[in-house]
Amino acid sequence: MRYVLVCIIKGEAAKLNEKLAFEVKSKFNARRSKLPPHFTIKAPFETSEENIYELKEVLEKFRCRFNAEKMSIDGFSSFRKDVVYMKVNLSREGKEVHDQLIDELKRLKWLQWKNNEGKDKAFHCTIVSKKVKEHFDEILTHVKNYECNYKCYFDNISLYKWNVNKWEIDKEYNLTKVEE
Repeated sequence: MRYVLVCIIKGEAAKLNEKLAFEVKSKFNARRSKLPPHFTIKAPFETSEENIYELKEVLEKFRCRFNAEKMSIDGFSSFRKDVVYMKVNLSREGKEVHDQLIDELKRLKWLQWKNNEGKDKAFHCTIVSKKVKEHFDEILTHVKNYECNYKCYFDNISLYKWNVNKWEIDKEYNLTKVEE
């Protein structure tokens, strides 16, 4: 089976992401991911049910040990002329939680990693990533007409499974929000 591990973006930032993805699809025929607004923790990977059971044990233990941490979504950017996204900025504490999660995941010998995955990736929430090049400049100009400045939380680790041409939630591991 094919899986992906993400942090689902919620609230007003998610609403803006969905609105922009809809507008850009309508105006320029560019398309988004089949996942809800998110930042990726581990890109799609293939594995067995036995391995997923092991992964779920790791995620459950991790969820119990760590709290939700602050992050912000601030402005727009792109990768080459292929992807337009909202910039995700984890707080120092959020980055530490993320990096400890990556350390835990890397202990799973069966889980393969690419160079652009792991701790030092560009955190982002994709707006569009398909059919972007032809109208790249117009798409980027369009999204930059919107204000994008949100405070939110790295408060979940969500495991999705690919099933009949769509991603379906398998399990969401919620990190506890600690009130200040």
